Amino acid sequence: MELTGSRQIAADRATVWAALNDPEVLKTAIPGCQEMTGSPEAGFAATVKQKVGPVSATFHGAVQLSNVMPGVSYTISGEGKGGAAGFAKGGADVRLEDKDGGTLLTYDVKANVGGKLAQLGSRLIDGFAKKMADQFFENFQAAVEGPAVEVAAPAATPVIAAAEAAPAAMVAPISPVPPSPRVAAAGPAAAKPAAPAQGPAKKPGWFARLFGRKA
Repeated sequence: MELTGSRQIAADRATVWAALNDPEVLKTAIPGCQEMTGSPEAGFAATVKQKVGPVSATFHGAVQLSNVMPGVSYTISGEGKGGAAGFAKGGADVRLEDKDGGTLLTYDVKANVGGKLAQLGSRLIDGFAKKMADQFFENFQAAVEGPAVEVAAPAATPVIAAAEAAPAAMVAPISPVPPSPRVAAAGPAAAKPAAPAQGPAKKPGWFARLFGRKA
């Protein structure tokens, strides 16, 4: 099985190259890797547990770096034996170049299996190998770049803050205006006393009637 791909990594080439030679980063990147020791010069010893279709196995093997051009490219290859499950071996040619303020990592992968694993069929094996390669470089990229940083929302400008506060001020309850001291002191207008009621007109007495007529 052969596979080609690339990853744009948000880090400078020196940082990516150092990670490609760091056993802890490689252990994090290799899917199912339980242990990895050694050095780039002497090679690495690895223990990897994987399940391929119905077959589960723990592979013990070695990882070697060759064709090393520091800061530019190398070939990483490995072979592991999984007992009755068979064996798996493969490698990848990895190249680095500066691009878009980061590093473009390009890889060409080759993989092969034998024993009981080979009986699963090329379609299943090819799919598994592709998944492993994609996951390795995805994990590697995440290890180099680190967790994503959340960007805080910008604070509102004074103009925006005032505009947002305006509607609340418009609907605020209006307090009653207190009466002026002069009006309060005056109090309600005093009611005028009612005119006394006048009874019916009195009839003139007999004396007034007698002499009034003569006048």
